[in-house]
Amino acid sequence: MKLIIASNNSGKIREYKEILEPLGFEVFSQGEVGIVLDAEETGTTFEENAEIKARAIYGKTGCCVISDDSGLCVDALHGEPGLYSARYCGLATEHERRQAILNKLQDAGDRSAEFICCICFLDTSGEAHLFKGVWHGTIAFAEEGTNGFGYDPIFISEDSNGRTTASLPLPFKETHSHRARAVRMLLAYLAEHPVN
Repeated sequence: MKLIIASNNSGKIREYKEILEPLGFEVFSQGEVGIVLDAEETGTTFEENAEIKARAIYGKTGCCVISDDSGLCVDALHGEPGLYSARYCGLATEHERRQAILNKLQDAGDRSAEFICCICFLDTSGEAHLFKGVWHGTIAFAEEGTNGFGYDPIFISEDSNGRTTASLPLPFKETHSHRARAVRMLLAYLAEHPVN
């Protein structure tokens, strides 16, 4: 089945391809099918933003689309950066955004956090199906590792033996991450509801 990923994020696209292509899916980024579009994320939840992005691509292709909205939610920061993870504090680089969180947590006793990923799958009829994966963990005291992207160098998941996601081999994230959990829900749905 042909799937278009409604994203321009190279790290996210790579993860989707590595998860889905071995299962027999033909996975294309929106750029690979000639769509230059960056839908405005005006939703107030991860679910709403995922569907907004998926519908923007579906409107141009009419074929199955996967989109997601994901982010890091830090308890001591009242859920920040949350929906604004990709543009936190108006900072330009991932490193600057990570440092902003580390700085804000300098004196925090609670460093608990979670990654959330909401996937929206639009089938050929345009019907939306939503899947939410949550990955619990804590925020490190310093950046560590070069694997992954975004907040991976400061996120220590509950199942990583105290190491940041970015300091572990990529297959670890592909198996355990918030996105991997949501993808497994999507795949379970597709197994029961095949799309031609």
